Amino acid sequence: MNVLPMEKKVMVLTLLTEGQSVRATSRITGVSQPTILKLLVDAGAKAQEILDTQMVNIQSNFIQVDEIWSYVQKKQKQLRPFDSEEKGDQYVFVAIDSETKLVPSFLVGKRSAHYATAFMRDLQYRIKNRFQLSTDAFAGYYSAVDDVFGNDIDFGMVHKEYREDMRGERRYSPAQIVRVIIKPITGEPRRKRISTSHIERQNLTMRMNMRRFTRLTNAFSKKLENHKAAIAIHFYAYNFLRIHQSLRVTPAMEAGITNRIWNWTDLLTWNQQKIAA
Repeated sequence: MNVLPMEKKVMVLTLLTEGQSVRATSRITGVSQPTILKLLVDAGAKAQEILDTQMVNIQSNFIQVDEIWSYVQKKQKQLRPFDSEEKGDQYVFVAIDSETKLVPSFLVGKRSAHYATAFMRDLQYRIKNRFQLSTDAFAGYYSAVDDVFGNDIDFGMVHKEYREDMRGERRYSPAQIVRVIIKPITGEPRRKRISTSHIERQNLTMRMNMRRFTRLTNAFSKKLENHKAAIAIHFYAYNFLRIHQSLRVTPAMEAGITNRIWNWTDLLTWNQQKIAA
């Protein structure tokens, strides 16, 4: 990986964040799969460090939160008693600013109250002002938000009830929503802004741009380390590299974190930049 030219590294990362699998990226670029995975892990660590250092002291008014399902090595029902927690279902907790479209925080883990609380603590660390939080009806958010924020935010939930239809191929289609219940929980949230629409659209972006999130394929993550690295470089690209269609700038620029569009070279030379600074 160390002898790959910068142009080849940029091409590999670009393909990985545009929905290509590791094997397809290898065929297109001529780079071996082990080298691609090594580059992925190295770039993911740098992307995570950049996100941790840049996504702080954020001014936000409306945050939406959701979890997106994925798995590592095998699905939860296939786990054996001696399998580690790194295998099986892995949910990605994601927060998005519904105005700037910035993703200030995300966390990979099990869909539990423990991880929900850890996610809320990370969100509290990154946003400096009082804001309105919207989530789905996952029970873990009740105690997590109360333990971390108390009455310091305005909090509302969106509870959707679905009608399942399991006939033939229809079970692969989205279930029909029969009722949506808006629940103000804490503070004085604006009822019209209690919504999870933007974060649900972000979930679609994740499934489109990360091949390992595509359902009903063999393009799943084999290691949790690789899974986390792919998610980190996705959000680096989403926040800093890509111009949002409705904003005409990147989410990081809209949020005032930076005044320019970043590139993959900024990521790959991050350590050198830190040393130089």
